Amino acid sequence: MTVHKQSATKRVTDFADISLRALQVFSAVEETGSMTAAASRVGASRSAISQQIANLETLLGARLLDRTSRPLVLTPTGVTLLGYARRILAAMGEAQAELLGSSSSALAALRVGIIDDLDASITPELVKHLHDHFPHIELSVSSGRSDDLTTQLEKRSADIVLSGEVPGDSLRYEDFPLLREPFIVVAPAGVIDPSQDLGQQLNRLPYIRYNANMPMGRTIAQHLRRLRLNYQSPASFDASRSVFAMAHNCDGWAISTPLCLLDSRADRHLMQCFKLPFAGCSRTIWLMARHGEFGDLPGNLAQAARALFHDLLQRETTGLPEWVAETTVILGDDGEPI
Repeated sequence: MTVHKQSATKRVTDFADISLRALQVFSAVEETGSMTAAASRVGASRSAISQQIANLETLLGARLLDRTSRPLVLTPTGVTLLGYARRILAAMGEAQAELLGSSSSALAALRVGIIDDLDASITPELVKHLHDHFPHIELSVSSGRSDDLTTQLEKRSADIVLSGEVPGDSLRYEDFPLLREPFIVVAPAGVIDPSQDLGQQLNRLPYIRYNANMPMGRTIAQHLRRLRLNYQSPASFDASRSVFAMAHNCDGWAISTPLCLLDSRADRHLMQCFKLPFAGCSRTIWLMARHGEFGDLPGNLAQAARALFHDLLQRETTGLPEWVAETTVILGDDGEPI
């Protein structure tokens, strides 16, 4: 029988796989005493926290937590790791502050991706804000679908994105909730009679939908499927402007959002909006960046984006039903309405 011993080189490789984010999660679990509280602190799901701890234990070959205790307590191996983790995280914090600084003065270039639903409404003002505050930074701005922007962030072809989707591995990223908006019915003015039953009218009119292979179209299709609603649709489109134009041309209707309506400035005065006549749903717009690479820039930019959204809603919802502004809410870092 041959006994294979694990080499010292392999053990070093294993330790090299321990990420700073894993150490941050481990430290948060120790400080809060629970997976759930740690998840809230670092902005991740409880299952993601649990997986990070399990991965650490696998790499180290030992238990780090006594899971039978409440609150959770460290094992002897966990106590040893915590000491090193705190020193490593403190050193990285000092390095980050020195290299980036709170003004991001060391940053030479920044690649920003912004969801195309904001092309006319928010994007120009947000880019101007960046240029005014960081004139030394060379900006490259792209526009696209939420899923494409998230992929760019994951592949490091974008640095900061505003998107309606968050990456799958949320522990690698900082994410800042900015705004939550409801899905609404949009139709050409005069096509729908507000005094009549809205649900019955929608059944009679052509339904113009977003393509189901794009994030918003997929969300709407899944919601309608859950409610067992099946509207006949003669066409589907990627862009809101195309959806609204087709609805106008064929006296149809669409499910969209207030931001999409406000962004299509030329079309919105020709359209009416209504609350969904069935169980509603909403989407959240996020600002995301890779963890620890840009100092406090993502957080500062999130604050600026929230202010721009607030001004947009104050300025552009005049003439729309009051409930549009009331149900489109600005969110703080904790995900609660401001």
